[in-house]
Amino acid sequence: MSRSVETGSVLSPVTADDVDLAVRLAVGILRDAPPEGWGGKAGSLEWDCWETVEHLADDLFYYAVQLGPQSPPLDTHVPFVLSQKRPDGPANFLFADRDAGPAGLVQVLEACGALLVAMVRTKPPRVRAHHGAGVSDPEGFAAMGVVETLVHMHDVAEGFGLAWTPPSALCSRVLARLFPEAPGGADPWLTLLWATGRVELPGHPRLTTWRWASTPRS
Repeated sequence: MSRSVETGSVLSPVTADDVDLAVRLAVGILRDAPPEGWGGKAGSLEWDCWETVEHLADDLFYYAVQLGPQSPPLDTHVPFVLSQKRPDGPANFLFADRDAGPAGLVQVLEACGALLVAMVRTKPPRVRAHHGAGVSDPEGFAAMGVVETLVHMHDVAEGFGLAWTPPSALCSRVLARLFPEAPGGADPWLTLLWATGRVELPGHPRLTTWRWASTPRS
């Protein structure tokens, strides 16, 4: 179990259901996105909205496949090939077919989210797999998938001019799991945006670099 950054109380662990919720909320917003906005910049990122959602799908796929082997590697990732479509674009293991349009991209996001949900739901808690921020467990990969979804949807929603405010309880759980040193007392969603370098908090300037703690909790 993790401790809340707000109160010190014990929170429920991050689960496959949390990943499912985050992805379902993201898909619901993206289905309402105007078709002409996909080439626009995603918030403060250098990527456009299409690239950012594609990167998010790739993140969820990446986290799922790390847990897939019977004996996951602990010193490097499962060796899919990384590539870029353009020099300043995201480096991904997979890309959506542009000819399928935004609806196809959203379907790719749904499918990759479902892979992570299934893997987190079926893998025993004792499983460990590689991540660059530290070897992690199924709960850790679930939490990372949720953070990627919530925060990159913030970027995309800014690009489209859409409202995006995920549930506070979900934000609190992933903060406790991945950012245990985050300051308490503020709104959990704003604190998560601060912890990932998107905003400043009162008394805490905007971060220029950040890193989560992916290693398992006791």
